[in-house]
Amino acid sequence: ASVAQAGPPATACRADPARPDRLLATSHGLTLAIVPERWPIAVGRHFSVELTVCADRPGAALPSLLGLDADMPLHRHGMNYRASIEPLGAGRYVARGLMFHMPGRWRVTADLAEPGGATRRLVLDVDVP
Repeated sequence: ASVAQAGPPATACRADPARPDRLLATSHGLTLAIVPERWPIAVGRHFSVELTVCADRPGAALPSLLGLDADMPLHRHGMNYRASIEPLGAGRYVARGLMFHMPGRWRVTADLAEPGGATRRLVLDVDVP
């Protein structure tokens, strides 16, 4: 797993009332910001997201993004497509080819590789109208 050397600006992973499209998942000192290319996310249309991994501690080594997926727990099914992920450097990525094929609550999961080799999963819910 590669480790980003210089992290993204801290503001990339903060909540911002002016940016309701910035979705945040946090876990033990890490935050993952997910920003869809369009908001709200449309049902039945492929979309891309920009992802930014931030550490709460300045200068901390960032984990690398291994994968991004989504499912609907209430319906017990996932997406029909697998996202492709492109690293952009400094804790930033773009994931392409996602599609939410029905409205409702989707659970987005991101798997991250820690610098020491452990894997961490960050989870957030997205309501799709």
